[in-house]
This record gives sequence, C-alpha cells and structure tokens, in this order.
Amino acid sequence: MELRETLISQIKGKNLKIVFPEATDERILGAALRLHHEDILQPILLGKPDEVQAEAKSHGYDLTDISIIDPNSYDKYDEMVAAFVERRKGKATEEQARKQLRDVNYFGTMLVYLDLADGLVSGAIHSTGDTVRPALQIIKTRPGVSRTSGAFIMLRGRGQEKYVFADCAINPNPDAQVLAEIAVESARTAKMFGIEPKVAMLSFSSKGSASAPEVEKVAEATRIAKELAPEFDIDGELQFDAAFVKSVAQQKAPDSTVAGEATVFIFPELQSGNIGYKIAQRFGNFEAVGPVLQGLNKPVSDLSRGCIEEDVYKTAIITANQAIMNN
Repeated sequence: MELRETLISQIKGKNLKIVFPEATDERILGAALRLHHEDILQPILLGKPDEVQAEAKSHGYDLTDISIIDPNSYDKYDEMVAAFVERRKGKATEEQARKQLRDVNYFGTMLVYLDLADGLVSGAIHSTGDTVRPALQIIKTRPGVSRTSGAFIMLRGRGQEKYVFADCAINPNPDAQVLAEIAVESARTAKMFGIEPKVAMLSFSSKGSASAPEVEKVAEATRIAKELAPEFDIDGELQFDAAFVKSVAQQKAPDSTVAGEATVFIFPELQSGNIGYKIAQRFGNFEAVGPVLQGLNKPVSDLSRGCIEEDVYKTAIITANQAIMNN
C-alpha cells in the first residue's frame, strides 16, 4: 500500500494517458474506470464504441468522459499509416500498414509512438508476443539497449521489503553484453520504485570460487555493466547467499560494497530468474509485481492472461511512472 501511494503521488495531476487495447474485457474496463474516477490518469480504450459501451453497461459501468477510439473509423488513420510506413523503413508497404494497424495492439502502440498516449497496457487476452512485438517494431529499445527485459518487484510485509529480480520474463540466455544492459536497466527500475540500487550479478560462484564458462559470462557482464553505468553500485559474480546475507558476504566477498546488501538481483539466464522469483513468491510469501518491461523508448506493459482487475490497475500506474522516468 505504501509503495502504491508513492507511485500514485508521482503521476497524479499530470494528465498522463494510458491506452488499453482490450476494451471489451471486464477487468480492463473496471481498472480503467477506477483510474479515471480516482483522477490518477486518463484511460484511452480501443474498440468499437457500441461494443465497448454494451460490455460496460452489462457490468454496470458508466464510461462517461472516458475516451474510446475505434481504429476502423479513426479520423487520422492516413497520417498514422504514413508514420508507420516511415518507421518500418521499407519493411511494410502502405497496404500492409493499413491492414496491420487495424490490430488494436499495433494501433495502440502507434498512439504511444506519436505521443498521443504516454504508455500502453495489454495482455489480458493477448499473448506476450502480441503485446511486445509491436513495441519492438515501432517504439524500439533506447540507445545503448539491444534487448528489452522483464523485471519483477518483489514485496513483502508491512515494512515493505522491496527488491528487483531480473530478467525473469524475456531473454532465455543473454550473453554478457545483454546481461550487463539488463543490470543497468534494472537499477533504473529500482530507483523508480524508491529502491536504492545495489546490483548483484548472480552465479553459482562468488568472486572466482568456481570456474566455468557460465561464471565467466557473469564476470564479464559485471565488468561491462560497471563501464556502462559507473553511477550504480554493481558487483559480481556472487552467489545468492553472498549477495543477500551479511555474514556470508564477509566470508565470500569481504571487499564488496554490494555483497550482503543487494537490492537488485540479476539472474544469469531466464530459467533461473523465472524459478527464483516463483520460489520467493511461493516459499517466501513475496508479492511479485510485474513483469515490468525495461529498455523501451516508451513504456509498454504486458499483463498475464490470468490477471485480475487489481493487476491491471497496478500495471497502469507502473506504466505511467515509467513514462515520467523516460522523459
């Protein structure tokens, strides 16, 4: 609750616009209405207005004063098509663009690209690929970032223990360069959530205690990350216990400024990251918020198809905060 209030306070009154391509889904409608009534942000719903209104009415929702845009009757569709063709630089003809932009995720992503919206939230009924692919093709990653990645904010207790775990969602086996970029982006995500980033590059080795190509990759990623962002406290390679437990850190990495105090944990590949956050969630009773997509020029967030209205609400607030952070 404390974290949520902080995030809301950072965006309230700034008239940020978040587009929701899945406007006939009850969860999306409920969250959008709540965000609007609490004056947190301005939702933009995509779909045929009569269908969206009918779905809203069936649940007792009043969408008065909430923007609904139909991609099939958008008055600036020609300009959007031209901008899409230009952005794709020969990878889409005008005819292909006209067809592709009828897809709500592509249309919504173009609204973000053209600064007609500040961010996008989708995935309640679409796959991750359907949500992320338009973002990678249109919005693209920021300079110096070759891949997007997915971080989870791990929360526990009334005192709000807060940590960042990454990458737990996108890259199956990042090389040292990509792993370094993930570390830097995760440090930036941590700051957005009020977490002082101390970044641990995780491995099954601590400071050379084991030798293997997997260890060398993490050590090299640590070196690159420090060069990319010397302003952040980043260290590795570290085993999880050395990164998290002070008494272990004193034995395994006594000279480290991160060991024993880490708040951001970078897993060496997706398999361990996905397993790690779910162990913390189920064994440690942490709440996992995310995934927060990192590295894009403008924010796009991917929901789980099993999400509830509360997840949509929280994800929209996070997306709006990312929009501020990116400016």
